[in-house]
Amino acid sequence: MIKVAPSILSADFGKMAEAVGNVERWGADIVHCDVMDGVYVPNITFGMPMIKSLRKYTDMPLDVHLMITRPEKYVGQFCDAGADWVTFHPEASEDVRGALNEIKSKGVKCGLVVNADQPFEIVEPYLDSIDMLLIMTVQAGFGGQSFKHDCLEKVRAGYKAKIENGYGYEIEIDGGVSPENIELCKEAGATIVVAGSSVFKAQDPASAVKAMQI
Repeated sequence: MIKVAPSILSADFGKMAEAVGNVERWGADIVHCDVMDGVYVPNITFGMPMIKSLRKYTDMPLDVHLMITRPEKYVGQFCDAGADWVTFHPEASEDVRGALNEIKSKGVKCGLVVNADQPFEIVEPYLDSIDMLLIMTVQAGFGGQSFKHDCLEKVRAGYKAKIENGYGYEIEIDGGVSPENIELCKEAGATIVVAGSSVFKAQDPASAVKAMQI
């Protein structure tokens, strides 16, 4: 069954504790946290203090997606703040292997992200070292974008590499995911999907979550 990770980027930032409670009440599996620095992407969201605060209000896994420059400088702090997964963009890092090792040394699961404008090859040297492969099906940095179907080819490439080499990483899709395209995500090899607007703006968020847990 696909796990659903609602992105709190789509929640009311003034009610984040309530939002994570709702995510659990709606029957979701993971809380997805989008961290943006205004440099790697043009938006700014939140940092380590927010993750630390969210950790107090939920036992659900916190999936922290770093859209920041030089993530190797900060991954350890996000782990210490309470993240269960930390993923980052390799093209934004000057020491990809070092950052992955730092995350692992904290007992946290590590992962890499392939942005919509990046080739799959950017993560190939590290596939044997990660716990999660995150494929963006929109350009990182903004919520509410439309699903880019051509990015599913990178999901398929990640699934092929996983099967052929016996890797154990999860394959996560982020961007424009909804009940309308969840079948395509599953067929391509996704095991986790991030959903923002399609959950938080749904008339019945619990039903939207359930519809994607296929």
